[in-house]
Amino acid sequence: MSIAITGGSGFVGSHIAERLLAEGHEVVLIARSPGSGRQTGVRFVPSDLSDAAAVQDAFTGCDAVAHCAGINREIGRQTYQRVHVQGTEIVVEAARRAGVKKVVLMSFLRARPACGSAYHESKWAAEELVRHSGLDFTILKSGMVYGRGDHMLDHLSHSFFTLPVLATVGFQEMKIRPVAVDDLTEILRAALVDGRLSRQTVAVAGAEELCLSQAARRVASVLGKRILVFRAPVWFHYLLAGTFELTMKIPLVAKAQVRILAEGVVEPMPPCDSLPADLVPKRTFTEEQIRSGLPERGPFGLRDLRCCLSHVP
Repeated sequence: MSIAITGGSGFVGSHIAERLLAEGHEVVLIARSPGSGRQTGVRFVPSDLSDAAAVQDAFTGCDAVAHCAGINREIGRQTYQRVHVQGTEIVVEAARRAGVKKVVLMSFLRARPACGSAYHESKWAAEELVRHSGLDFTILKSGMVYGRGDHMLDHLSHSFFTLPVLATVGFQEMKIRPVAVDDLTEILRAALVDGRLSRQTVAVAGAEELCLSQAARRVASVLGKRILVFRAPVWFHYLLAGTFELTMKIPLVAKAQVRILAEGVVEPMPPCDSLPADLVPKRTFTEEQIRSGLPERGPFGLRDLRCCLSHVP
């Protein structure tokens, strides 16, 4: 099969690309930049999804599209409306014109309308565009995903080498169900290659329910670090997130992530379809899983600051 992946150089996009390539499928990656270069041997199309003709050309000849492009903070022209909503409009129309048989959308577990969060609302708007596209589709409403190249393990690791402390998001922590990226790619592959989950919106949550502080302690243990955990109000994290968004290339925490953690990442909102038993994530947040996804050891540095970043349009 020939499969196009938007956001192909990102975390989830690069993992599904590797899986498909290993099985002998043709892969077209659509992204603003090539990324880390793990996607060797595939066709790369530079695009931020604003050029409908370029996207349609990239989709021509493809059997399916994995729409993984997304952001968790806004910078310049890269807004939630532009990336999640307008980008999805272009993807849907390009897929229709190119004769693509299946579109699989990566969304968020608690994406919903009228909730006061531009991130959640724009993800929901993208879902609605795909659901009403007239195309065969699968929408994966996924929780927090971890693995090699992620934000979760990457940022926890670097932060513990910088300053081994963790502030809880709220005095009463909400639970999360981290999803191993290998479990997620199994589901993506089933939808893209096997044509499963047709015209379904499904919830994807990890096999284990725990607090972020519990997850952080496990990461610290694998790193051989002892961390101090203290309780902090949600507003404190919004202040931190605003600072990190202004100063870091990839914020330690973004405002959208504060909202996500403050309300928990366990159940889908609104309710949706469940996965069949053979696709339900089974990997728990074990030492082995953590170790396989950790980045190179070390603290945050100048390379992580936006002052070292070239101009973002």
